[in-house]
Amino acid sequence: MERHLLSGNEAIARGAYEAGAKVCSAYPGTPSTEVFENLAQYRDDLYCEWAPNEKVATEVAYGASIGGVRSLCAMKHVGVNVAADPIFTATYNGVGKGFVIVSADDPGMHSSQNEQDNRYYAKFAKMAMVEPSDSQECLDFMKEAYRISEEFDLPVLFRTTTRVAHSKSLVTFGEREEQPVIPYQRRTEKFVSSPAAAYLHHPELEEKLRRLEAYGRTCPLNRMEMKGSKVGVITASIAYQYAKDVFPEDTSFLKLGLTYPLPMDLIREFASQVEKLYVVEELEPFMEEQIRSAGIPCQGKELIGNLYELNPQLLRERLFGIKPETVDVGVEAVSRPPALCPGCPHRGFFYTMSKNKNFVIAGDIGCYTLGSAAPLNAMDSCVCMGGGFSVAMGLAKAFEATGQTEKKVFGVVGDSTFFHSGMTGAAEIVYNKGHMIPVVLDNSITGMTGHQDNPGSGYTLQGDVAEAIRIEDVLRSYGYENIFIVDPQDLTAMQKAVDDALASTVPAAIIARRPCLLIKRIHHDTGLCVVDKDKCIGCKKCLKVGCPAVMIQDGKSHIDPTQCVGCTVCAQVCPVGAITRKEN
Repeated sequence: MERHLLSGNEAIARGAYEAGAKVCSAYPGTPSTEVFENLAQYRDDLYCEWAPNEKVATEVAYGASIGGVRSLCAMKHVGVNVAADPIFTATYNGVGKGFVIVSADDPGMHSSQNEQDNRYYAKFAKMAMVEPSDSQECLDFMKEAYRISEEFDLPVLFRTTTRVAHSKSLVTFGEREEQPVIPYQRRTEKFVSSPAAAYLHHPELEEKLRRLEAYGRTCPLNRMEMKGSKVGVITASIAYQYAKDVFPEDTSFLKLGLTYPLPMDLIREFASQVEKLYVVEELEPFMEEQIRSAGIPCQGKELIGNLYELNPQLLRERLFGIKPETVDVGVEAVSRPPALCPGCPHRGFFYTMSKNKNFVIAGDIGCYTLGSAAPLNAMDSCVCMGGGFSVAMGLAKAFEATGQTEKKVFGVVGDSTFFHSGMTGAAEIVYNKGHMIPVVLDNSITGMTGHQDNPGSGYTLQGDVAEAIRIEDVLRSYGYENIFIVDPQDLTAMQKAVDDALASTVPAAIIARRPCLLIKRIHHDTGLCVVDKDKCIGCKKCLKVGCPAVMIQDGKSHIDPTQCVGCTVCAQVCPVGAITRKEN
């Protein structure tokens, strides 16, 4: 049979395709993004889209399930917070056709603001949960997830982690199995979530979970690997791979794939066959807490800990005290903190803002979060998607209430974030008369997650031309009378836009608009900035723009020609005109 080397995300996409999924919706977020980027290749057999946010994606997919087809939505772990509202109700109502929700968790916070353990969402929302440990399981378990969803009338949380999502292993393909469509029938008693209906659904949900727990004993996703009776390990997901590396050959394993509800009878049976029982899991003691509560002695988090991502070396050291062997190569790695790319359109905005110490800037999730880093230091907070506007509103109201009129508040979101959850914050500012300036940094793409389209970009996930929603039209419809649209790389114009917005006596907003240089379909006019060493006075002012291409060599400014794209922000900052742009 044909085998392919796939990442977990690629295999999830293949699994959904083979399972006969028909409608798929997601919002991009590392480490989940590649699932839908790979689904697009199957557009002849299914529909897939980028939704404005995770809540919308969940509702679209759930609606498709009600409509009688298998559906999928996907998001990173914090995206489930946004989607929680429809998820909790969907578990009460049940499904039409199979409905699977991919949650990609991020232990170690490689690209996230927290490392919440979304396994607790399965328990909290009372839905089935499936956890694969490698790419083949990502494909196979996706098929089983749909079967579980339909048999038990429940949404299924398909929980992965960064390592499962991005690691590659060999996968055997199958064929797509087209699923019979459930002819649509109006079922208001099932899908209209009135209090009276919810009251009846709750005991039905508890019965579904009891049946699902009993099924866990024979479920093909759960298996015992008996090798000896001295030591047994209960584990799941990527922790299974780590534990297999670390424990001796004669260790027995209970490898769980259906992890909520836990198959407690199967766990008791396994525990009775070993002398010492370990529970190995990343992050929180999700399984361990439940196993201990069932009266089954085990060891786990007191040895392993609940912080950050695991790996075999850490597990070996924490369980058995064996430290990894190291070799001193005599070279100290240079620290390379993340920075805005050379030519990033956000740089001009943040440089302009950094010059006034009375500016308070509430930032947001995206490339522009890097505006908080030195030397720009132009961001005061970053909480969550859309929080740039809403947190700024709170800051402005606090300063207004305490007479701190010298502080000028700006709320910053990107274009994709504006459509995700920034529009409600923009409405809040106008409605409740906020004395602050909302700023949309519009680089025409969803940048940080790898250039996915959004409602303002003019294209869909499947590559079709779409109506591009104009951010200024949305703001104008809300009541913003002065909207200043500016190229942020023109520092004079950028400063004027800030000054004009602050001087406005009616609701004002700024749109700093310039496409990201990495958008392939746009022709970018790039060149190269060069330094006249005779003119350079070594003042280092050019370093304050925070461009990775700009440095000091022998006391003079130097621009790395392999990185420079000729944006001229550094040239505009130079007080003696020592930096000029050379055309390609």
